[in-house]
Amino acid sequence: MMKKLSLLFIVFITTFSFAQTEDALVFLEAKDPTVVSAALANPITILTQAALDRKNAQGTAIDDRDVPLNEIQKAAIDAATGITVLAKSKWLNAVYVRGTETNINNLINLSFVTDVEFADQSLNRPTSGKQFTKDKFEVENQFPSRPIYNYGSATNQTEMINVDYLHANDYIGEDIIVAFMDNGYPNVLSNPAYADLRNEGRLLGWYDFVARVESPDGSGSHGAATFSDAAGFLNGQFVGTAPGASYYLYVTEDGNSETPAEEAYWVEALERSDSLGVYVTNTSLGYQAFDNSSFDHDYQDLDGLTTIAARGSNIGFDKGMINVTSAGNQGNGFGKVATPADAPGSFTIGAVDAGENYVSFSSRGPNFAGVIKPDVMAKGLDAAIVSQNGNVTTASGTSFSSPITAGAVASLWSAVPNLKNDVVMQAIRESADRYNNPTDEYGYGVPDFGDALNTLLLLGNEQFLQENNFALYPNPVTTQINISFPKSSENAEFALYNVLGERILQARVSALKNTIDVSGLSSGMYIASITSNNKTTSYKIIKE
Repeated sequence: MMKKLSLLFIVFITTFSFAQTEDALVFLEAKDPTVVSAALANPITILTQAALDRKNAQGTAIDDRDVPLNEIQKAAIDAATGITVLAKSKWLNAVYVRGTETNINNLINLSFVTDVEFADQSLNRPTSGKQFTKDKFEVENQFPSRPIYNYGSATNQTEMINVDYLHANDYIGEDIIVAFMDNGYPNVLSNPAYADLRNEGRLLGWYDFVARVESPDGSGSHGAATFSDAAGFLNGQFVGTAPGASYYLYVTEDGNSETPAEEAYWVEALERSDSLGVYVTNTSLGYQAFDNSSFDHDYQDLDGLTTIAARGSNIGFDKGMINVTSAGNQGNGFGKVATPADAPGSFTIGAVDAGENYVSFSSRGPNFAGVIKPDVMAKGLDAAIVSQNGNVTTASGTSFSSPITAGAVASLWSAVPNLKNDVVMQAIRESADRYNNPTDEYGYGVPDFGDALNTLLLLGNEQFLQENNFALYPNPVTTQINISFPKSSENAEFALYNVLGERILQARVSALKNTIDVSGLSSGMYIASITSNNKTTSYKIIKE
């Protein structure tokens, strides 16, 4: 009897301890201004050259969010009683911890800790009851993979969004870096579908943020399947939507549990992606329900601003990336898109079948704040993939409509890499078949990447002209000519001639002194010339 009582006591203590384990974000004080100033003065110390080149090309600012958080403060938190640091975020200036409620709350006593935000929202504010976590890959498992050996198995999903038009014009993602976040990529170093990727040095690296090891294997094979839809290539059998891009592979999903820590791992991976010059990320993951139902996200949490993942995605967008994200497979359950799909900074993708019909498992929008989600749709029922063993098969879920689109985005952006992410995303939305009549199921609909390409090439030409040529406006003019300077010039000589070729006005102009008074001139036609850097350009001017 005594032994039985002792055993019961041990079981009680174990259960009680588990029940008291909590997860939380711990926010740090503002970064040291001296450290921030030094880093921003020499940004190559905190970002790679590829990241600097991408930000410079797009005019994306480098700021204190790019500066790493204080590692001494992180170590002090990790050393605190009963606390384990699982992840960190320089963007949020916070660490993600696990420990008892009491031990986590004690962290606020550290002088550099400014706030604590529990994953169990009832510890922060009142919340309602939740449902137990379901398998997030349930839909994929309901539609088992089957061998397909027909030539061009990816034809339907590629032609549906007109990515073949991009490839025909030699836009295949070249010089665009893409990062995948998933649960694992087993056999990626031997799979024949990635032979060209490996041989050409375009598989740039990998890291497991869960296990903290340099390995692409992770705890599952879901990533091996999603990755193929963008990067896979088997001659005569399968072509991904960005066969010429370069890739990083990150493990952020823990196959052994479902906790908000995975959102924190994901934000870490997003930060590393930004620092390495990544243009496009793919996330075939979503978070709403967890093993501990107290951590679950209610619909009101999915406003695009509240969750850890949403906050990270929005900053990633602000930093210049396009974060392509699956809408989720809860169309027949929870119903709404999960996170980070709810974020305005995520480019959220729903699923259609081969005939472009909405598939019922695809999670619907809008987010709680009313933002239209999903953004666009792609094939997600019986999508062609390459398995981890190199076989061409099919699989279903928004997990696959997302990388099909992510690869298409990379191929599209390779045509106009100097255009900013918001411009590229908007061109894709406007190319979609429901742009003028979006719905909760389809968002803006199925995009046409050929149309998006033509739109962006025109915008790119206009931007090139604006950046490399002078412009005079308004024309016709009444009182004053304004001169827009290209990036390459700061000063110029301006001259104005009448129709007889007589010079009637001459002035030295600059980017700061860029107006010419013509109020005293008679109405009629004139010829203006601007000379800068040993080049003269003429313009016909109408004076009213």
